[in-house]
Amino acid sequence: MVDLSGRVALITGASRGIGRGCAIEMAKAGADIVVNYNAHAEDAAEVVGQVEKLGRRAVAVQANVGERPAVDRLVRTALERFGKVDILVNNAYRSIRKPFLDLTDEDVEATWAVSLWGVFRCSQAVARHMAERKQGGKILIISSVLSFIPFPTSLAYNTAKAGINQMAFTMAAELAPHRICVNVIEPGWTDTPGERQFATEEQIREEGKKLPLGRLGQPDEIGKMATFLASDAADYITAGRFRVDGGIWLPGGLPH
Repeated sequence: MVDLSGRVALITGASRGIGRGCAIEMAKAGADIVVNYNAHAEDAAEVVGQVEKLGRRAVAVQANVGERPAVDRLVRTALERFGKVDILVNNAYRSIRKPFLDLTDEDVEATWAVSLWGVFRCSQAVARHMAERKQGGKILIISSVLSFIPFPTSLAYNTAKAGINQMAFTMAAELAPHRICVNVIEPGWTDTPGERQFATEEQIREEGKKLPLGRLGQPDEIGKMATFLASDAADYITAGRFRVDGGIWLPGGLPH
């Protein structure tokens, strides 16, 4: 059984979807949780309540990871509350979908501020703490199969996900001497509230049946992989890329 007892996990975008799944699964394994959110305060409070029901400590911290001062405040609050951060899960994202010919600079910048720069800022702030503490640590990056599948109308998001993969591998190389492991998880089509921005319930249901395993992934399934990678069982794993996607990248697997 994976054991995260005594660990503190900071999870960005943890009020809903995959971030929520990571928070609950890590709490089940014994971790205390910093629930970062930007705009969904009630959902974040509910996640805190669920973590506490599992016997773990939790705090919700509002911060837009697209802004450096907000990231610094987020990490500072986590350290003030729990004294350390052992695990960082970079999950927060933004995606503006438009045809390439219609994209504006503002669309791309808004997407990259969270989905690319947010990962850099959070990882750097937490890694500095981990390196100074000299106890190692785990940094996880929730990427996407769209890091290598050129899904139409998703240029800014696809590019951000490809970028954070390379960012993760480079961080892994530099942080290895500090015993900080950095790994990437690539979900496929996952059943989250965010998907409702781009598809109706009927479309999600019907298109999901066409996937290789006949359904969308669930947030807790991503959370289970994140929990394993955050544990001692994964101490010799760094610069890894793990697809939890139900085979969506296989020929004929990706809906259009």
